[in-house]
Amino acid sequence: MNMIDPMVQRLAIAQSTLLEPAGLKQSDLLRALACIAEHRVDDADLYFQYTRSEAWSLDEGIVKSGSFSIDQGLGVRAVQGEKTAFSYADGIGIDMLMDAARATRSIARRGGGGQAPIKSRLRRVKTAQHYGFADPIAAMSADDKVALLQKIESYARARDPRIRQVMASLAAEWDVMLVARLDGSMAADVRPLIRLSVSVIVEQKGRREQGYSGGGGRFNLDYFTEQQAFEHVDQAVDQALLNLEARPAPAGQMTVVLGSGWPGILLHEAVGHGLEGDFNRKGSSVFSGRIGERVAAKGVTVVDDGTLSERRGSLNVDDEGEQTSRTVLIEDGVLKGYLQDRLNARLMKVSPTGNGRRESFAHLPMPRMTNTIMLNGDKDPEEIIASIDRGIYAVNFGGGQVDITNGKFVFGASEAWWVEKGKKRYPVKGATLIGNGPEALTRVTMIGNDMKLDPGVGTCGKDGQSVPVGVGQPTLRIEGLTVGGTA
Repeated sequence: MNMIDPMVQRLAIAQSTLLEPAGLKQSDLLRALACIAEHRVDDADLYFQYTRSEAWSLDEGIVKSGSFSIDQGLGVRAVQGEKTAFSYADGIGIDMLMDAARATRSIARRGGGGQAPIKSRLRRVKTAQHYGFADPIAAMSADDKVALLQKIESYARARDPRIRQVMASLAAEWDVMLVARLDGSMAADVRPLIRLSVSVIVEQKGRREQGYSGGGGRFNLDYFTEQQAFEHVDQAVDQALLNLEARPAPAGQMTVVLGSGWPGILLHEAVGHGLEGDFNRKGSSVFSGRIGERVAAKGVTVVDDGTLSERRGSLNVDDEGEQTSRTVLIEDGVLKGYLQDRLNARLMKVSPTGNGRRESFAHLPMPRMTNTIMLNGDKDPEEIIASIDRGIYAVNFGGGQVDITNGKFVFGASEAWWVEKGKKRYPVKGATLIGNGPEALTRVTMIGNDMKLDPGVGTCGKDGQSVPVGVGQPTLRIEGLTVGGTA
C-alpha cells in the first residue's frame, strides 16, 4: 500500500483551505513575489492562515459560555537590511494579495537585486511530522464537551466539603498556515491544539485558598477522558487543600530547590528570552557576545526543541517556512548559540534555527522559543531535598516576570514547602523567588535525574504577541536565591 507523505498531505490541506476557496493558484503567489522582487529586497514572504477555534467554560455549576470563531487572512513582508515592511488583510484574495505586495515593496528602491523566485513553480520545503492533522474540535460533540465539564464539577465537589467554587474550561483550535518565500520555497502546516483548565477555591474557618491544574497539547479533544480530567481535578483540589495548611513563607537569602516540570517556566523567562537572536544582535541581552563562554554551572545543558511529539510548543515548520529543530543553547554550562529567525540569522551571519514565530497573519515573525528544556543530571530528587539544611522547596509556580536587559526575575510559588534538616516540615504561602537568571544558573549545585515536561499549558508573550510554548526541567538545587516571604 502506498503511503502519502505527510508533508504533501499538509500542503494539500493548506491549499484546499487557504488558496482554492479564494481562487488563488501557485502562479498568483509567484506573481506577488515577483512584484516585490522588482525592488531591491533581501527577503520576502507571503503568509496565509485559517484558524477555527472553540471554547467552553463552567462556573458555579453552570456552563456559562461557549464560543466558536473562524479567522483567516494573509500577511506580506519584505525585508531590506534591518528594515521591514509589512502589510496584512483580514481575508484572502488576489486583489488583497497584490495590494499588500505593492505596499511592502516600497521599503526598497526600484531595481531588482533580491533573490528572484523560481518562475515555473514553488518548491516544497522538506519538513518532519510531529503531530496529526485532525481537527480536534470535531473529536467530541458539543453535548459531550458540556457533559465533561459537568462531571469535572461534580467530581471536584465530591472530593471535599470545603470546596466553594469550581471553574473549568475546555478549548480547542485547528490552525492551517502556508508560507511562500522569495527564494521560491513553500511550506505548510496544520496545527491542532487543545487545553483543559481546572481551578478550585476552598474555604476553612474564613480562610480561602485556590488550586489549579491543566493540560493540553497538539492532539484531539478526546484525549481528555474522564480519568484524565479527574487527575487534573485531583491535582487542583490537593493544591488548594494544602495551601489551607500553609504558613507564611520566611524571607531572606537561602537554598531553593525547584521541582521538575512546570517550574521550568523560570528557565524560560529568566534565561530563554535572553537567548533569542534579536536581543543578542542588538546587544540588549546579558548573553550578547558571549558564545563559547561559561554562563552556567557545569552540568547545566539547555535546549530548545520544537520537534517533540504532540507537545504544545512543537511545530512541524515555523512561521517562516523553516523546519523546526533541536537547538542546543547551553551545553555543560557553556553558551553555544541563540534562537534565530531568518532576519536576525542573516544579519548575524548564522543559520536560522526554525524559531521564527508569529501570533497570526496580522503579526511579524520574530525569534521565539518552542519547548525550552534543561536536561537531566545524575541526582535522585529525594537526595536533593534531603541535602537542604534550611530552605524552600518550590514544587510549582504561578506567575512571574523578567527584565531581559539584566536578567532579573521575580516568580511566585503556587505550592512550596519549608525544608529543614532534609525534611519537608510544612507548606508555605507567599514565597516569591527573586534573582538574576544568568547568575542563578551559575549557582546550580545539584541536578536531578527526573526531567519532566510541563502538562501543556504554557503561553509566552513578547512584544504584544502570544504563542503556545512548552517548558521542562529536572529537580534543581540553587544556592543563595532571595526569597521574598510574608513571615
